[in-house]
Amino acid sequence: MVTSAMAERRFPSDFRWGTATSSHQVEGGNVRNDWWLFEQQPGRIKGGDRSGLACDWWRNAEADFDRMAALHQNAHRLSLEWSRLEPEEGRWDDAAVARYRQMLHGLRSRAIEPVVTLQHFTLPRWAAAGGGWESPRIVGWFAGYARRCAECFGDLAEAWVPINEPNVVVTLGYIMGRFPPAAHNILRAPRVTRHLLRAHAAAYRAIHAVGPRARVGTAHNIRILDPGPAPSRLAAALDRRAADANSWAFNWVWLDVLSGRAAHRVRRIGQVEECAGTVDFIGVNYYTREHVRFDPWRPQGGFLRSLRVPGEARSDGDYGEVYPEGLRRVLLDVWQRYRRPIYVTENGLPDADDDLRPRFLYDHLAALHAALEAGVEVRGYYHWSLIDNFEWTDGWALKFGLIAVDPATQRRTERPSARLYAEICRSGALPGADVLREFAQRP
Repeated sequence: MVTSAMAERRFPSDFRWGTATSSHQVEGGNVRNDWWLFEQQPGRIKGGDRSGLACDWWRNAEADFDRMAALHQNAHRLSLEWSRLEPEEGRWDDAAVARYRQMLHGLRSRAIEPVVTLQHFTLPRWAAAGGGWESPRIVGWFAGYARRCAECFGDLAEAWVPINEPNVVVTLGYIMGRFPPAAHNILRAPRVTRHLLRAHAAAYRAIHAVGPRARVGTAHNIRILDPGPAPSRLAAALDRRAADANSWAFNWVWLDVLSGRAAHRVRRIGQVEECAGTVDFIGVNYYTREHVRFDPWRPQGGFLRSLRVPGEARSDGDYGEVYPEGLRRVLLDVWQRYRRPIYVTENGLPDADDDLRPRFLYDHLAALHAALEAGVEVRGYYHWSLIDNFEWTDGWALKFGLIAVDPATQRRTERPSARLYAEICRSGALPGADVLREFAQRP
């Protein structure tokens, strides 16, 4: 237990302590979306993995809800699967609506507040076949979907995220080609960005029209780009300029437009003025930073290439540097730019052995607390993830869970970091380093 002497860094009494998941990664049996089709293509997913039964949430999410409650969590961010609710354009599945109502009620009955994401990377097959994010029709499709979700679930959910990580959708789907629709064409990115922005704004207005007291925000991936050591002053200047340009394009365009801060700077995207003022809170998904160097031969990579800096701590699968100070930097930047309430809607690392995660949790929450002390209005933290799940193109290779999952048997095993996080959630405080050592050493 954490004694009062150890609890030197307390969090606000109404702070939200939670975890995050997404429908396709945990539910199982999602065969009506574009990602299921993508998984069937040879070479797309590491090791030939499939989502399959995933974590069996569609049949038995409540068992993991019990685990959340036992770990003293009071919040959870989950997503709805558009292709379950509207498997064909204009046809809604009443059984899927009933199951999601059951899940949301199950969270609330355990005193766990849901944050509902409407779209977490997947599209219904019919929407993808109709052009996906490249089609202007998706704005209307998505607005109708958002309105219906607000009507069906608004009594059970107050906080909404229309689109998860739109910058990742653009980058991995249309520039790098690693996600559906596997395009490699940077010239398509402005059109896709415009439709994502307009779809978010349309969903924002649709949700508020149904529930005026709803809170609608973002879950936006922010990745720090720091220039690495340079061989000359000229090289250092080029590295800095390229890093800043890419940082604005990846990290800030979306938030600048939705907040109304700088719509005039992105006129070439077009039709973005309607999006200003359509964000009530800002969700930050922070994982890592990247050291970069200007490279004139990499236009698809924003004229940047990644560097390895000696001494970096890196997580499993070369996923990225473990850099807790980055969370404080990001939270301060977001607060200074937008002055809106902030939630850390994702933060975690792949770590099958759980040898890094206890210290990762402790140090990142210490960085969050430092941001609170600096005056940043951070209202909650959602760790990615509660359980190991299907990690998109990495399949089952990366283990992000506080709880280990064997996808073949569905057996769950708590990692030591789960118990550490449970103690933090229970006490609402960051324990002393001696307690961290105790949890990190448990078998």
